Amino acid sequence: MQTHEIRKRFLDHFIKAGHTEVPSASLLLDDPNLLFVNAGMVPFKPYFLGEQTPPFTRATSVQKCVRTLDIDEVGITTRHNTFFQMAGNFSFGDYFKREAINFAWTLLTNSLEDGGYGIDPEKLWPTVYLDDDEAEAIWRDEIGVPAERIQRRGMKDNYWSMGVPGPCGPCSEIFYDRGPEYGVEGGPEADEDRYIEIWNLVFMQNVRGPGGAKDGYEILGPLPKKNIDTGMGVERVACILQGVDNVYETDLLKPIIDLAAELTGRRYGAGSHADDVRFRVIADHARTSAMLIGDGVLPGNDGRGYVLRRLLRRVVRSMRLLGAGSEASGPDRIGAGDNQPTMGAIIGKVIDLMAPSYPELDAERAHIVDVAVGEESSFAKTLAAGSKLFADAAAATKKSSRKTISGSDAFTLHDTYGFPIDLTLEMAAEAGLEVDQEGFSALMAEQKQRAKADANARKTGHADLSVYREFLDRGPTEFTGFEELVSEAKVLGLVADGNRIPAAAAGQELTVVLDRTPLYAESGGQMADVGTITTSSGVRLAVTDVQKVGKSVWLHKVRVEEGEIEEGDEVLAAVDTAWRHGATQGHSGTHMVHAALREVLGPNATQAGSLNRPGYLRFDFHANGPLTESQRREIEEISNAAVEANYQVNTFETGLAEAKAMGALALFGENYGDVVRVVEIGGPFSMELCGGTHVASSAQIGPITVIGESSVGSGVRRVEAYVGMDSFRFLSKERALLAALSSSLKVPSEEVPGRVEQLVTKLREAEKELARVRAEQAQAAVSGLLDNATTVGSTLVVEGRVPGLDANGLRSIATDLRGKIADRQAVIALFSPSGEGADAKVPFVIATTAGARDAGIKAGDLVKEVAPIVGGRGGGKPDLAQGAGTDPGGIDAALRRIREFVG
Repeated sequence: MQTHEIRKRFLDHFIKAGHTEVPSASLLLDDPNLLFVNAGMVPFKPYFLGEQTPPFTRATSVQKCVRTLDIDEVGITTRHNTFFQMAGNFSFGDYFKREAINFAWTLLTNSLEDGGYGIDPEKLWPTVYLDDDEAEAIWRDEIGVPAERIQRRGMKDNYWSMGVPGPCGPCSEIFYDRGPEYGVEGGPEADEDRYIEIWNLVFMQNVRGPGGAKDGYEILGPLPKKNIDTGMGVERVACILQGVDNVYETDLLKPIIDLAAELTGRRYGAGSHADDVRFRVIADHARTSAMLIGDGVLPGNDGRGYVLRRLLRRVVRSMRLLGAGSEASGPDRIGAGDNQPTMGAIIGKVIDLMAPSYPELDAERAHIVDVAVGEESSFAKTLAAGSKLFADAAAATKKSSRKTISGSDAFTLHDTYGFPIDLTLEMAAEAGLEVDQEGFSALMAEQKQRAKADANARKTGHADLSVYREFLDRGPTEFTGFEELVSEAKVLGLVADGNRIPAAAAGQELTVVLDRTPLYAESGGQMADVGTITTSSGVRLAVTDVQKVGKSVWLHKVRVEEGEIEEGDEVLAAVDTAWRHGATQGHSGTHMVHAALREVLGPNATQAGSLNRPGYLRFDFHANGPLTESQRREIEEISNAAVEANYQVNTFETGLAEAKAMGALALFGENYGDVVRVVEIGGPFSMELCGGTHVASSAQIGPITVIGESSVGSGVRRVEAYVGMDSFRFLSKERALLAALSSSLKVPSEEVPGRVEQLVTKLREAEKELARVRAEQAQAAVSGLLDNATTVGSTLVVEGRVPGLDANGLRSIATDLRGKIADRQAVIALFSPSGEGADAKVPFVIATTAGARDAGIKAGDLVKEVAPIVGGRGGGKPDLAQGAGTDPGGIDAALRRIREFVG
């Protein structure tokens, strides 16, 4: 049975049993404790935590998940995957243990004709929590599983929580017996390689307290309602139903391995464990990478971006080590420039395989492939640079008569330059060297410990929102701001310092909950409205911010300016009209710029984030490179032409599918409900799903002036612009600046650019002439430095002050001097003091010849010795190092320290 069919049967089974199908959420939910969604229940956490009231009592989903904790284990064993699909069914205060167990059992064991998976019941072993007599009785007496096939297990195995204070409960897991060829008899307690877990039924009934590990916390008491959270591993069930040994041989991963084999000329399962590991890494990481890019992640140097970068680079490395794109294979080819890119084909295959379940991947195919191929190209440069650095480390090791590359060198290659340790090991073996793996592992362990500590620091649990529970249960705040700017409302509650209060007086800052409000709560890139809340008796509150809790209840952050406000008061909530006008200009202007970008750059210039506030907009978009000046002008011109056209702005609600069929743009990876709000400007010019406030017609936006375009990450660019009066003020300042330049240069304004270019050219020529004169002076000083050199012990010390040079100039002279005395054991130390007092600077450079380095004298060590003496810092390599200080008076002492060191 194919994996897509396994998914469909699961959903059909639970829909038939009265569950609402919930589409998979994005992998990037807004959760302070998670980089990625790592379990099927994560999108439902607000319901389990009581932050939101669920719109259904039963739900089912197949959620895409990513776990990267064991990324280094992927491929080495066949049990680790970074991406997986978790099929689940959920009950929110509806059914409990009996129904959950029956639902799972019938789906697993019913015949194919009856919609089940047709698994032999004799192969299934349930486990229950130590004291869960009720669950065991259901399995034994109602389902009919023999008592000897039901095992009780402890808290580590059969008690579930989210890892932070919150809902928890005992669970019952279902294991499948793969047979004696996979291990010993005795059930899951005896061997979890033979008996693999395929389903976990969590009976969420308690609240846990703080604590670490899987069993290091206290059970505080029962939940108000008993809930069900279950998860069935789609990939594991696929292994069983497809009769294969592991997930890598199932229908969604084996074709990727087959393609990799075709591209590399190697065979999977041909007896080479190292090759098999690489094939598995390629299949696993390529699939995960495609899913992450599809949900909006881009390669970067931290957080989610760093995880994606690691995954993609492990794919590239594995393909190259298998020989992709070159006649030779192995580490000697890893940095070669003639390796041909393969990521496009691999990622394209992933999309072909996954798109039947996730059609959005096919819609974003070009973008996903472009990002992956771009990272492959970037990594090729890193590998080439890393290969040179490795060669330097290997040469230095051999020169010192050592046979082992230090753990710190290997770690630096890995951590700083992205050079993988397994590649370092292979290249070391090729060079007849070893690597201090213990030293490397120790440094890696330290790094992981720091990362773990950082992750634990982020795991603060979930903010206590119980104070808003009553309001969430009551229902959503009625937002009136699309129709009016002043609304009558009732104060439902006052909250200060996390507690409900009956009243608040002048000077207090607090949160006010109203039954209805015209004030926009920050979301979708639009900043919150500001305004006032007043009563008929003269009480006045300044609204400084508006946020949402549970995506449904508006929280007004206020400061009481006059009088005393009480719970239950009737009030008028009013938006600052000037603020709202500017905010609508900014938001509608954002839609204009987005439409113009797509017209100029094409449909792949999709949104990657935005921010708009009165008079200003910022729009991030996917692109492979910066805008040209002509493209920037064209985007500005198209946007302003749409403003001048005075297009009507229409908003309406419709179904999500209907909106997409009309061509409405949705932010990819965002979760939308079944009913969405569409903002249409000028018919086909701009149509987007959007919950923000907008102008009535495009002319109200006013002029749009693009003020900048920059990079904000790999593959993402940012455009910034002013709108309305802020645009006019900006242009007014620019005009005043041009007028001042015109007056200073005594030329008409249209001739200013040409005149400035002439002046810049003259300045550059003068700078070149000055540099030439300084270079001549410096060269003249070289012979004097050699003439005045002193011998300390066996070492020639060439030292002195060379004023007027920067670090580059000093390096040039030091290198030149070293070449003239290359056959000597020598040290060159040059300082270039300039300025006085707070403006004093002392750049300096130290170089060593090979003879000096053989004697143990390293430039980097000398720089560390003298840098503090001249009030600065520095560092570098054994042959050349540099630094900078602020105390010219310390130069003589620094030179004395150099002589002491070499003597």
